[in-house]
Amino acid sequence: MPKPLPTRKTVKKPPLAQAEAPRARTFVVEDCFQARREKSTLPIFVVSVADFATWLGSAPTEIQAWLAVNQFKPKAGACALLPQAEGCAGVVITVSDPLCPWDYAGLVRVLPPGSYEAEPELEPQQGAALCLGWLLSSYHFDRYKQKPRTAKRTLVWPEGTDQEFVLSVGEGVCLARDLVNTPAADMGPAELVAAGLTVAKAHGAKTSTLVGDALLSAGYPMVHAVGRASSREPRLLDLRWGKVSHPLVTLVGKGVCFDTGGLDIKPPQYMKLMKKDMGGAALVLGLAHAIMRQNLPLRLRVLIPAVENSVSGNAMRPLDVLSTRKGITVEVGDTDAEGRLILGDVLFEAAEEKPDLVIDAATLTGAARVALGPEVPVVFANRDATWEQLQSCSERTYDPLWRLPLFEGYRRKLESKVADLCNISPDPYAGAITAALFLREFVTTDTDWVHVDTMGYNMDSRPGRPAGGEGLALMALLALLRERYKKDSFDASGAAKRSARSARVSKTTVRSTAAPRPTRKAGVGARLRRKSTLH
Repeated sequence: MPKPLPTRKTVKKPPLAQAEAPRARTFVVEDCFQARREKSTLPIFVVSVADFATWLGSAPTEIQAWLAVNQFKPKAGACALLPQAEGCAGVVITVSDPLCPWDYAGLVRVLPPGSYEAEPELEPQQGAALCLGWLLSSYHFDRYKQKPRTAKRTLVWPEGTDQEFVLSVGEGVCLARDLVNTPAADMGPAELVAAGLTVAKAHGAKTSTLVGDALLSAGYPMVHAVGRASSREPRLLDLRWGKVSHPLVTLVGKGVCFDTGGLDIKPPQYMKLMKKDMGGAALVLGLAHAIMRQNLPLRLRVLIPAVENSVSGNAMRPLDVLSTRKGITVEVGDTDAEGRLILGDVLFEAAEEKPDLVIDAATLTGAARVALGPEVPVVFANRDATWEQLQSCSERTYDPLWRLPLFEGYRRKLESKVADLCNISPDPYAGAITAALFLREFVTTDTDWVHVDTMGYNMDSRPGRPAGGEGLALMALLALLRERYKKDSFDASGAAKRSARSARVSKTTVRSTAAPRPTRKAGVGARLRRKSTLH
């Protein structure tokens, strides 16, 4: 009888829950930059679209021919590698707005691994835009890959750039991306709260947490009702930071770590992306980190209700009537309209303290996406002046937002026959507005309140905005707070300054990295004489 063939020895791998936990983040913001140039550092020639013809005319004939053969067309964000006998001479990028970070974000896709620096020296605000575009386009989420990326592209910090500002914004956005990109199995209510505690610890903030049935005794019945059906207990994180003498700003973020829809269960195509339903909480944590790292002169409070909307025997049912922290009753018209329930309790708590400003962020309605698409968050504000300031900040930070009205005529759609309020409208129209009107019921009339209904996710990749979790509205909201509480915002403020800076964007020519750096007083002709190695 023939002997059986030997079997291959296999090593049983423990399930993820038992294995060593993956690192919370493999992308490190600081790794995108270096303090000084190296011998091998290559130049990035930043040229305005308007000045490209002049720049090209002063470039070596070999470069002109190369760009012509490759049909290079100067437009915002267009970039091309430049050859020389020994390899790469650098890269040229054309920008239409020198202060727009997205104009620079395509660089990382084009460049091979190595060290790079901008040529010529950029003004501080333009340098910040370049660095922010570079950082956000360098982001990658490799937590679950066996072979994470190792090749690096680093940028020499442009002289005069506010490094602390760039890093704080980049870290905030990337934190939001990381939290949303993490699968719900590893980002439940406990893990989301733990992420908030980590942010708090980094900045010396004080925190308190309510878990499970403690939410009932503390007066948050709607948060408990939404999260009680999950085996992972609902939680509420309360973070405080700053001096008591400073104006109070309260941030509230929807933290539904996964949303099945509850008993009104979602179909598969709508449930698939529901790990991102805590995108509002992710945005708020990223924004809070940037605020604290920049040490803005305000007193910060962050409230994050963290739940999982699941199905089980004790799940809330359609037409159940819930108690609320405000004292009114709410009829559950749809268990899949759960985000507004947990926000209602927490917004009432936020408003009771009479803060100077309340901002809530939530992946709240599909209606908002139908109205504006996934790339433009919807904003509701109960004060015109606050919206006008936020709109200006949105434009200046290239972080688009758009306001919809809190139309009083739709308030009747939230009436209930058996309770004080219903959580949905009886028809499918104006869903984003009726959701915002529901939230407004829990905000006192004297509260300056902004509600952001965001996608929290890039459905496809664009330069600087990879597919996956995204901190939409973070830069605009941060600029609002910097401006409102007497910190300069990201922008150079105004089209006139942008126009003036655009006129001063590089007219330099290609220079060899082997040649000595020309002085800033050298004209175009002097730099042309340094092109001898470009053969």
